[in-house]
Amino acid sequence: MVHNVLTPRPDPKLLSIVMPFYNEEEIFSLLRPELTEFLDKSPCPCEVIAVNDGSSDRTIEKLVAWSKDDSRFKVLNLSRNFGHQYASTAGIDHSSGDAIVLMDSDLQDPFEVIHEMVAEYRDGYDVVCGQRAVRAGEGILKKSSAWLFYRFMRMFFLKSLPQDVGDFRLMSRRCINSLISMRELHRFLRGMVAWVGYPQTCVRYQRRPRAAGVTKYPLWKMFRLAWTAAVSFSALPLRLSFLGAGVMTLVAIEEAVRALVAHFSGKTVPGWTSLMVVLSLSNAALMIAVGILGEYVGRIYEEGKARPLYVVAEAWNLAQPGESDKHEVLAITRDGITC
Repeated sequence: MVHNVLTPRPDPKLLSIVMPFYNEEEIFSLLRPELTEFLDKSPCPCEVIAVNDGSSDRTIEKLVAWSKDDSRFKVLNLSRNFGHQYASTAGIDHSSGDAIVLMDSDLQDPFEVIHEMVAEYRDGYDVVCGQRAVRAGEGILKKSSAWLFYRFMRMFFLKSLPQDVGDFRLMSRRCINSLISMRELHRFLRGMVAWVGYPQTCVRYQRRPRAAGVTKYPLWKMFRLAWTAAVSFSALPLRLSFLGAGVMTLVAIEEAVRALVAHFSGKTVPGWTSLMVVLSLSNAALMIAVGILGEYVGRIYEEGKARPLYVVAEAWNLAQPGESDKHEVLAITRDGITC
C-alpha cells in the first residue's frame, strides 16, 4: 500500500451530493424530508445533483417539482436509460463542489455517514468510502456473491479495490478531475476511483434495507457489472484462455502417445472413444478462448466509435451563464460538453 502524506484542510466550500434515480417515485415521500433536513443542518453549503436515468414512472415530475421548490436541488434528465454507472458519471460531470458524495436514492446509505466522511476529508483523504459492516435486507445469495466478488477482484485484478464497498463514497475535487478525464465506455466507477490512486480510507456503517420500491440491481446485473470490472482492469481472462489451451495441448499429446501405443499393439478400435473425448475438449477450449478474445475485440470496437457516454435531454437549476434555468444539452462527449 502506498504511504501518503496527509495535509489537513477545511470543510468543503460546497459539497455536491450526486444521486441517480431510476423508477423511484415511491421513495420521494421518505427521501425528501430526510434529505432536506440533512441539507438544512449541514455545516457546509450543499447542492444535490439528481440524475433521472430514463425512468418510466413519474420520477422526473417529482424531481422537477422538487427543484422548483429548492434551488439547492438540481436535476439532469437523460434522454433514455443509460444505466447506473453512466447516470452517476453524468452527475459527477455536472457537480461543482470541492467534495462530491456519490450515493443511491433508496435511503439504504444513511446521510449521517456523510459527516464522518467529511471529517476524514478534513484530515486530508481524497477518497472516503462507505464500507458496509452490515447489509440489512439482502439475501444470502447476494451477500455471498458480493463477498466473493470483492476478494476475487483484489486477488486477481485490482489490489487497491477496498472490500465490501459500493458506490457510496466522498471524493475530493482533484480526484474527480482525474476521474472525469477517464472517458472509457465500459465503466466500473469503484475500480476507476481506486485506480486513480489518491489517499483513500473507509468509514464503516450499517447499511439499511431499501425504504421503498424494489432493487434496480438484480443478480444478473451484478454479474454483468462483475464481468465489466474483470475485463476492464486486466487481461487475465485472455491469459487464462491461453493456460486452458496449454492444458488441452498436454492432454492431446498424452492421448496421441496412447493412440500410437494402441496402434502398434493392434488395438486401434478401442481408441475411438478417447479420440472423440479429446476432439470435444479441444473444440470446447478453442471456442472458449475465441469467445473471450471476441469479448475484448468487441469492447475495442465499441470504444473506437467514441460515442458520448450519455445524452442529457433537459436540466433544471443547472443553467450556464446566459442560459435559462431549463436548457438542452445534446451530449457530453469524451472531450467535453457539446451543446
